[in-house]
Amino acid sequence: MKRLDRTGWVLRGLAPGAESVAAHSYGVALTAMLLADEVRERGMPVDVERVMRLALLHDLAEAKTGDMPRTAAIYYSVESRTRAERAAFDDVMRTLSASLSNCYSKLHDEYEARDSIESRLVKAADVIDLLAQALQFEQSGARGLGEFWEGAEERDFGLEGAAREIVGGMIRTLVAARRG
Repeated sequence: MKRLDRTGWVLRGLAPGAESVAAHSYGVALTAMLLADEVRERGMPVDVERVMRLALLHDLAEAKTGDMPRTAAIYYSVESRTRAERAAFDDVMRTLSASLSNCYSKLHDEYEARDSIESRLVKAADVIDLLAQALQFEQSGARGLGEFWEGAEERDFGLEGAAREIVGGMIRTLVAARRG
């Protein structure tokens, strides 16, 4: 994953090596930790360890499938992409004990289903990291990244209360920084 490029950037003219999947995963984990700690500090119950585990595993299947950008994903059905990601994730897990493989598999399913505040915070962190990277590239002179910003402020992650406020505030800050 350290050498696997984030394909979306390359397809938009950025040089290979601009960002790896591993660098993105680190950004997501850091962002997710900050979000979870802030949410917890505001009185909402959130399992920060679970958030970290979900964040670290969220793109692990890409070690086998590669990073599929949205421009390619539209050509595959949701079901076929889900099956491929599941098979790739399971393939990565093959070398682990059954108990660890089962544990990580449940976390993978939780993230994909977005059925917990923890998984929804990680998805929000995924988008926030993407926007922060797009902003950095644009500030360095990259053009043609507007599609990543489309609908960013209206994005609904299924969060409520303080979690919704914190995520919305981060996204609004990034959008404002882009506008200059």
